[in-house]
Amino acid sequence: MNEQDLRKIVEEVVRTLAGKGYLKSGSPACCEPAPKRPESPTLTTVGSAGKVFSSPGWTPGKPASSGAGKRLPCGGDGPGPVECEGNACGRCASFAGATASTLKALGADRIAVCQPTAHVSSVARMVDHTLLKPNATQAEVAKLCEEARKYCFASVCINPSYVDYSAQLLQGSGVKVCTVIGFPLGSTTSTVKAVEARDAIANGAEEIDMVINVGALKSGNDVVVYDDIKAVREATRGKVLKVILETSLLSDEEKVRACIMSKKAGADFVKTSTGFGGGGATVEDVRLMRQTVGPLMGVKASGGIRDTKTADAMIQAGATRLGTSASVAIVSGQASAGKGY
Repeated sequence: MNEQDLRKIVEEVVRTLAGKGYLKSGSPACCEPAPKRPESPTLTTVGSAGKVFSSPGWTPGKPASSGAGKRLPCGGDGPGPVECEGNACGRCASFAGATASTLKALGADRIAVCQPTAHVSSVARMVDHTLLKPNATQAEVAKLCEEARKYCFASVCINPSYVDYSAQLLQGSGVKVCTVIGFPLGSTTSTVKAVEARDAIANGAEEIDMVINVGALKSGNDVVVYDDIKAVREATRGKVLKVILETSLLSDEEKVRACIMSKKAGADFVKTSTGFGGGGATVEDVRLMRQTVGPLMGVKASGGIRDTKTADAMIQAGATRLGTSASVAIVSGQASAGKGY
C-alpha cells in the first residue's frame, strides 16, 4: 500500500466519523498541506526584560544600519532622506521647520526633539555623555541623564545594568541610550556578546558599543574577529553598532585590519578605546581609522578627551562622535575636573 492509498483510507474514515457526529466535518488537519513559510519571515527576539521586538524586513547577514554619520543619495518618489548630499535632488530638506501635521503625513507617529536649556556649542550633538566606572551609583546615572537632557548630547553611555533606568529617565527627550557589550576586555564569546546586546536592546538601548576580541586580532585570527563582530551586528539589527578596537594595544596594521572587518560586518562606527585599556584616543589613530573606513562610516574617538581643544582636534582628524565624561566642560567651556573617561 502506497502513501496515496493510505491517505484516501484516512480521509474516508474521518468523513465517516464526521458524518456520525463524532468529528466536525471538513478536511482533517493531518491531510491538509503544510502552510508555506513566508519568503521573508519576521524574526522575533525576547530579551530578559520580557520585551519582544522584531524586524520584518531584516535578513541574516544584512544589517539594518541606522545610517549614522552618513549622507545618502535620494531614491524613489518619496521625500528622500534628510541628509541628501548638497540637496542635489531639490526635495530633501531639514525637518527643523516642519509642523506636526507634516511629520505625521510622512508617517511619524511619535516625535522626540531635544531642546538644550543651557548655552552649548554645536559639538554637543556629537557627544556620548559617558559614565562607565564600575562604582557608578544610581544617583550619578540620574545626574548624567539630567545633564544629557540639559545639553542635548547625542546619548548617554552607561553600563548595561543601568540601561532600563536611563531609558525611563530619557523617554521622549531625543537623547539616546548607549551601552557597552563585552566591556572592557572583549574576551567573552560571540554568543555571550550577542545575548548581552539583545538584552540591552530589550531594556531600551538604541546604540551598542562592543569590544572586539583583541587577543584574536593580535593572534592573526581574523575569522574569529569578523565572526564576533558579525554576531553582534545580527543581534543589533536596526540599532547603531560601534566597534571598539582598543587602539592603544594595537599596531597600525592591526588597527587597519580591525577597521576593514568592522566595515565589512556592517558596523556603523569604529571606536578607538574603552578608556580602561591603558590609553585613549589619539589624533593619529582617528585619522588612520577615517582613512581606512572612508567618508561614510562613523568614527568615535573616546578615552582621554577632557577639553574643547582636544575634542576639536579629534573632529578635525575625522571623528564624528566623541565619548567622554568631561562632556559638560567641553561643550560649555568650563574647566574639567578629574581624569575619568
